[in-house]
Amino acid sequence: MMNYIAKTHKKDTLYNKPHFFILNKGMNSGKPQNEPFTNSFVIIFDSATDCENIFWIAYSLWKSKFWHQHLVGSVILFLRHPDFKKEFFPKCKFLMEEHEEHLKHVAALKLLELKEKQFHENINLINDLRRVIVYRYSNR
Repeated sequence: MMNYIAKTHKKDTLYNKPHFFILNKGMNSGKPQNEPFTNSFVIIFDSATDCENIFWIAYSLWKSKFWHQHLVGSVILFLRHPDFKKEFFPKCKFLMEEHEEHLKHVAALKLLELKEKQFHENINLINDLRRVIVYRYSNR
């Protein structure tokens, strides 16, 4: 059984146990990250394995725009903590039931994330080379 604590993150708070943050304000609400957001929830675990597994579930929920239906607010949309807790952990439990399938999905998501990062690095290198060529060409 997974042990966790979900609470609102307070600025400059340090956590000793494995944890990650979930953005709770704006259209990117639900986005998980290892670094704290200004407006975020923190989910604290007893084990790093549980933390990593749930991180990828949170990532897939964010990418699929699962949280958009739970956003409230008239100008700046946000996700309420009770709504988050009510929806997040039952969804995690459901997705973790097929553990072997879950591990395959996590491996695929990690690979895609790595490839996306490499792709962006390549695009940045191409843009840098383009700038160098244009600079050399224009400064003859």
